[in-house]
Parts: sequence; structure tokens; C-alpha cells
Amino acid sequence: MPFGSKACCRSGRVEKMKRIGYSIKLYCRYISINLRSMMQYKTSFFLSMTGQFLVSFNVFLGIFFMFQRFSQVEDFTYRQVLLCYSLVLMEFSLAEMFARGFDAFSGMVRRGEFDRILVRPQGEILQVLGSKFELTRIGRMFQAVVMFVYGIGESGVTWTFSKILTVIFMLIGGMAVFSGLFLIYAAFCFFTLVGLEFMNVLTDGAREFGKYPLGVYGEKLLLFTIFVIPYAWIQYYPLLYLLDKRQSVFYMVLPLGALWFLIPAFLFWKFGVRHYQSSGS
Repeated sequence: MPFGSKACCRSGRVEKMKRIGYSIKLYCRYISINLRSMMQYKTSFFLSMTGQFLVSFNVFLGIFFMFQRFSQVEDFTYRQVLLCYSLVLMEFSLAEMFARGFDAFSGMVRRGEFDRILVRPQGEILQVLGSKFELTRIGRMFQAVVMFVYGIGESGVTWTFSKILTVIFMLIGGMAVFSGLFLIYAAFCFFTLVGLEFMNVLTDGAREFGKYPLGVYGEKLLLFTIFVIPYAWIQYYPLLYLLDKRQSVFYMVLPLGALWFLIPAFLFWKFGVRHYQSSGS
């Protein structure tokens, strides 16, 4: 390769790294601005955070009372189900904290705010992500951590380095899947601003039926969560690995495979951007 071509490639890589670094810095600035804005009303912030904690606590009580009547669900004990649900709740809470801008995107389109985003030099996704952070979801996250700590007590998990990595991979993969669903929801707003409630079945609904291992719902639903929306990749199969019901290391890294779900979500978003027609005033 000629020297000039090598220098050009090196310069292109440096420029790309600079853009990535600037985007990360800008995203952190968005978080800082949102946090300072919330802290202007500290009482409201902490009350909202407490409310998020209590809402999730209702689900915990539902699981508790059910296991007062039944000792097991399939082959899963009370503590194992709590472990399962706490991980799903952590995944959902992380996605909701940092990808909430997609959930509020329909309002941006309706008010014409997306028009301004399109003429700015930064990427549309970064700006939409930075438009809204739900840091009050820390309350829900705290509830999930409490359930997780309580659940691991008698869940039968033998904690090793690979098991700890599995939990980390589940959180990364789960956050990616739920963020991808929020992105798909936002992309639908390019075509319609009404009738999007069905997406709640895939987001809030997944959080609700994720409180039990997906295998208990039957083979058809399990197949859907394997081949369509990879919930089973971030919940059921890695949970089986944690509980030593599966031995292959494949199930440890499986949650990272769920990152592929971001690709069709991103492509659908770009398709929507290309067909966007302003509806704001």
C-alpha cells in the first residue's frame, strides 16, 4: 500500500475515534444537564424514585403470596424465581433510565422537535437518547438489587467467576434488547402517532411475564423468545446456567448474542428516518 494511502487510512481512523470520543462526551453532558434539572426539584425526584420502588414491590408481594400456596413453579423454587425476576427488572430499569428518549419520541415528532434534530451535526439517535433520562428509575433498580440479594441466599447458585460474568452479560444483553424495543417503538412513530400501545406488550409485558422463567409458559412462547425477540437469550437459558441446570459455557455468553437485536432495530429506525414527513407546527 502506498505511503499516502496508509497515512490517509490512519488519519481516517483518528478522526473516527475523535468523533466517537466527542459523542461520548456529549452524551455525558446530556446526563449531567438532565440530572441538574431534576435536582432543581429534589422532593419531587425522591418521591418519584420512592414510587418506582413501591410499584415494583407489589410484584414481589404477588410472587411471595403465590409461593405461600405452591412450593415450586415447574422446577424452580421461590428464591430462584426472585433471582430470575430481579435480573429482568435490572435489565429493564437500566434500559428505561438511558433509552427513555425513544419512549417519549412520539411527542417529539408531534411537536416538530425532530425537525430541529435533523439539521444538527450530531446523529439523530444520540440526540433522542439525550432528550430524556428517567433517573427516578433508580428506585426500581434498587428494588431489583434488594430482590437479587435476597434471592441468591437459598437459590442454590454456586458463585464462580463464570457465574458472575453470566450476570454481567445478562444485564448487558437485556439492556440491549429492551433498548432495541424502545428504538423500534420510536421508529413506528415515523409512520403513525396512534395505536402504538401494542408495543407495551413487548416492553412492560416482557418485564411482567419475565418474573417467571420463560420455560414455564410453554413451548410456543419459548420459541418466540428464541427466534423473534430474544428474551430467552437474556433470561431463561443463562438462568439455567446459573442454577447448574445447564453446564455448557455457551449459555454463559448467550446473552451477548442478544446484541444482534440492535441491528434490525437500527435498520428499521433508519428506514423510518428516510420516510419521515414533518407533522409538527
